[in-house]
Formats: sequence, structure tokens, C-alpha cells
Amino acid sequence: MTLKSKQIRNQILELVKEFHIARQRENDTLFVPAEVPVRYAGRVFDHTEIQKATDAALDFWLTAGRFSEEFEERLCEIHDDRETLMVNSGSSANLIAISTLTSPQLGDRQLHPGDEVITVAAGFPATVSPITQNNLIPVFVDVDLGGYNAIPEQIEKAVSDKTKAIFLAHTLGNPWDVDAISQIAKENNLWLIEDNCDAFGSYYNGERTGTFGDIATFSFYPAHHITTGEGGAVACATELLARIAKSFRDWGRDCYCNGGENNTCGKRFSQQYGTLPLGYDHKYVYSHIGYNLKATEFQAAIGCAQLDKLAHFGEARRRNHAILTEGLKSLEDKLILHTPTEKSDPSWFAYVITVKPDAGFTRNELVQYLDAQKIETRNLFSGNLLRHPGFQNIEHRVIGDLANTDTVTTNTFFIGVYPGMTDAHLNHMIDAISAFTRQK
Repeated sequence: MTLKSKQIRNQILELVKEFHIARQRENDTLFVPAEVPVRYAGRVFDHTEIQKATDAALDFWLTAGRFSEEFEERLCEIHDDRETLMVNSGSSANLIAISTLTSPQLGDRQLHPGDEVITVAAGFPATVSPITQNNLIPVFVDVDLGGYNAIPEQIEKAVSDKTKAIFLAHTLGNPWDVDAISQIAKENNLWLIEDNCDAFGSYYNGERTGTFGDIATFSFYPAHHITTGEGGAVACATELLARIAKSFRDWGRDCYCNGGENNTCGKRFSQQYGTLPLGYDHKYVYSHIGYNLKATEFQAAIGCAQLDKLAHFGEARRRNHAILTEGLKSLEDKLILHTPTEKSDPSWFAYVITVKPDAGFTRNELVQYLDAQKIETRNLFSGNLLRHPGFQNIEHRVIGDLANTDTVTTNTFFIGVYPGMTDAHLNHMIDAISAFTRQK
């Protein structure tokens, strides 16, 4: 790059900063309770994200390049040097995680059609769908109320001769019981997958979530802890798993060269694969039935700026969650409030509330009142996923009666704690919930 082009680039990036600051001033609005909406989530960014995206656009590399390499390396460093691959969504990350475990390269530990994977029905379908899509059998266990994670004792009961893996999300940022569940996986030689999509920045016993399982997945959708728009990642505990995951992400190809690279292995034209001719170009050898689930350089550039804010975002989420707990604790006779797992320090995705059966009002009545007050709410995703049309006829197994999961379906919702919230937003939510409850 010439000196002139560098100067022009710097001028463009400085103008981008000025543009963002001017637009932010124009868009700033005074919060008025019950008139201005309180969102449950949202993008939190400044001029640096826009500058990074612009910088990537000026390169016009489009596919994975210098920002993608930086983003993956930083994710790797954050998660105990586990090789991390960026993908185009958290759902794709989950699909890659399960698909990776079906690879013949895993030998005796390869998952085959009909093998069982323990999970929960009270969550987001992207955790369960890849199990079914790979012709595996989900085995559903119940969750606890308050923490909304899988009950370890039920996981123990769920293990059978067909069980090969456990695949669980840290529900809405709250880590599951890592000690107990990791021990069950170890004792039964099961793969352990952490769906960390809602929990980036959470800790269990002083260690980051996403570092306990064989594979961990992440989402960078705008509602999550950091955002790249669409986007996600897969972190693997071993080089073999990482190589297989990359193959599934990149069309199923056997070659592991990065974009623009050639002959990384030094054997591009000298090996035998399947019944192909000896020396067939390794760049076009396919060892899995894969996909194209790669992200773009623009997404990675934004992610690099967002990673600088991860710690601050986590602090804000913890603070906001604590304020809601303090403000709502007088209502515990009618509401089950959101509680952390023992030994955990969650970077909360949201604040979950369950209306008690004898509260004198229903969840729907409460959330309709909040909606009238311009306060966004969401159900705890699917509730009981098995009650949805798309999942009613899937092959599965259930442990117990999923009583708590059904309670989540009818009585549970969440409100936001994202870093864009102010004390005024939080106080309005507390006041509205308190006012409704007093009326009843």
C-alpha cells in the first residue's frame, strides 16, 4: 500500500468516526417510561465497529482474511488455546459440533445413526435439531426451576448402552453443573458438547464456560454477548476434532489450507484417497458430507472490535441482573426469580421469571401488562420443544415426565439485562412488575 492510499484510508476511517458520533447525537432520545420501548436485547457498539467493517470493505477481501485470522486467534486465546473456527451462525456451530462426532476419523468413538445424545427440551431448537438431522436420538431430561439447566441426577438415569454424547446449553448465561455433568461424561466415556451461545463470558469455578467440553459452540447474533450480525464459532479440545470441524464447515474437504494457501501439508500431489488416482489434488478431496458454513471478513472485523468490549459487557450484564434481583425479591411469594448455579459467575443473557401456580395471575396476564408498558418479554425459547409441531413426531426418549419443562412452557418468561440498559430502564421494569403484582 502506498503512502497516499494509507493517508486516504485514515481519512476515511476518521470520517466514519465523525459520522457515527453525529448520527448518535441525532438519534439520542430521552427515555420516557411506557412510551419509549425497553428492548430485551440489542446491539451495543461505537465507531470502532463501523471503522473495522469499513477497513475490511476497503480491502474488499470479502471471504476470510486478516480480520478472520485475528478474530479466531483471539477466541482461541480466550478459551485455553482451543482451536476455534468462525462460522456463519451459532446454529451452524451446533450443526458442525454434532456432525464432527459422526466422522469415521474418530474410530470407535464415532457416532452412528441410532446413537443417543442426552439434552433438554426446555431450550432453543438449534441445540436439538442437529441431533435429529444427523439421525441420532435425543434423550430429554428435565430442568430445575430458577436455574433452568439440566438436572444431573436425571442425566445419570438417562445413560444407556446407546448413549454416546451429552449436548447442553448453559441456559441464558447460567452455567450448568459442570462438576457433576463432566463426571458423568467421563465415567461413561461420553462426548460432552457445551452450547455456549448464550453464555460467552460466563465462569464456573473460576474457569470460562466453553473450556470444559470436547467441543463448545458460540453465537454472535445481535442479541448475544458480542455481535457480528450473524455469526458463530466452534472451539475444539483437540487438533483432530478441530480438523474434522473445519472439514464439515468447508464443504467436507480433506484439505485444511486456509483461503489463499496451497500445499500446507507438503503432500498435495502425492497421496492416495479412496479410489481416486494416486496424487489427486488434495485441495479437491472430500472426506465428509459437509457444508459451506463460513463467515465473512466483514463479520470478523466487527467481532474484533466487539471482543475489546467483552469484559465490560459482562460486567454490565451482571450489574443489571443484580439490580433486578434486588428490586424483585419482595415478590418471591408469587415469582420464582433467576438464580445462578453454585460455583458459577454467569454473564447473564437475560433475567428469567417463573410465575408460581398459586400467584393469582398467569404469565400471559403479566407479560401482556408489560407489553402495554412497552417492556419487551420473551418466553424461555421453545418451552417444551416436544410440544411443537416440528418435533412431535421425532424419534426420541424421555426421562420422567418433564414436569418442570412443562411449567416453563406455561409460566416462564424473561426480560432483558443487556449492556444498553440504563437504571431508568431497569427501574421501569421493576416498577411495572411490582405494580401489576400489587393489583392482583
